[in-house]
Amino acid sequence: MNRYQKVLGVLLAVALCWPMIAGADELSDLKQELESQKTRAADLENRINQLEARQKLKERTFDEKIEAVHAKDETAEPAQLPDNLKWLEKIKISGDFRYRYEYIDDGTRDDDYHRNRIRARIGITANVTDEWDVGLRLATGSGDPVSSNLTLEESLSSKPIRLDQAYVDYHPNWLDGLDVTAGKVANPFHAVGKNELIWDGDLNPEGGALGYERGLTEETTMRINGGGFWLDQDSDGADPSLFGLQAFVRHQIDKPTYVLAGAGYFDYGNIKGQKSLTSRWSDDNYSLSGNTAAAGDPCSYGSDFDLIEVFAEFGTEVAGMPVSIWADWVKNTVATTSEDTGWLIGGSINKVRDPGSWQFSYDYRDIELDAVVGQFNASDFIGGGTGGNGHRFGFAYGLAKNTQAALTYYVSEYSGRKSNEDYNRFQTDLAVKF
Repeated sequence: MNRYQKVLGVLLAVALCWPMIAGADELSDLKQELESQKTRAADLENRINQLEARQKLKERTFDEKIEAVHAKDETAEPAQLPDNLKWLEKIKISGDFRYRYEYIDDGTRDDDYHRNRIRARIGITANVTDEWDVGLRLATGSGDPVSSNLTLEESLSSKPIRLDQAYVDYHPNWLDGLDVTAGKVANPFHAVGKNELIWDGDLNPEGGALGYERGLTEETTMRINGGGFWLDQDSDGADPSLFGLQAFVRHQIDKPTYVLAGAGYFDYGNIKGQKSLTSRWSDDNYSLSGNTAAAGDPCSYGSDFDLIEVFAEFGTEVAGMPVSIWADWVKNTVATTSEDTGWLIGGSINKVRDPGSWQFSYDYRDIELDAVVGQFNASDFIGGGTGGNGHRFGFAYGLAKNTQAALTYYVSEYSGRKSNEDYNRFQTDLAVKF
């Protein structure tokens, strides 16, 4: 009995302690699992840290490469053309195009005159050396020396292109400020406010010209312009010619304010008794453009022309806008009539520089019959030539970079010719340059 009681006691003790033994085993397993998870977590954290370190290294290396490229770009010389294309660096191309509609009432037609016109010009200059340049420009035109306009007419026909400029330009290193040109050149004579009392803006004389500019003080600059030009070649007699000399001084009073004043002398040789200069380029036009005809010969000049010119200009700023006024006076000292004087006064407000900017300009002129050679002054005022007076109103507006629209209105009358009829002309332009 005691033996069975002992066995039963042992079994009872085992039964009571079994859950504790089993729980201890499970707890041990759980502890092992937790240790395993900690190890894996530590391994994962180490892996992440390694990846982050590698990524930062890559980013730093990339940034260093970018900085190195930028530094190289900043210090590197600009890309160079191949040797066989180096000449392109010395070539410059420029040009402009203008579309114009105009209305004319000259008092001689029963119906007013409407027309559409175009002007296109393209020029190229080449720098031969640091002292020599060569230039060439082509333009639309009929041969008229004071107009490159072509009227849109003649059943959609092709339009002519002519040689507008062709010249060599010498600007020596040994005398800074000197410029000498020869050929068919831009007009070397300065016109205050770009007025056309004596010279039309499209005129490009043929011969030789020089300009010399020198600073007298920090505020004052002097310029001298001269030229000798041949108007025609006459195998049977003396060639008509033009020689001119002009000088002016520009003084800067302060940064926006300046004053300019000058004078010029222009001597036409062998022109009296010559046939109309217009007949040289137009077979059916013998007009003297207002100048007095020789007695008994309505197609020849009755007067010689030796001109004295005096001009001045003043410019400043008003309300942040550039404002300028100018005046020009000319007299033919050898005229055979008393119709020997011309004058003009004008001004402008603001300038067309950027899109949205504008300019207003105005001038009044009175040009007597023999004050200047009518072939070469303004081609739009009174239809060109001399013997008229009146107003010009102009407005220009910037539409885009290098693109502008403009309105011009001439309110004038003939004087000394065509029975003093009124002459009104309205122009609207769209101009683009490059």
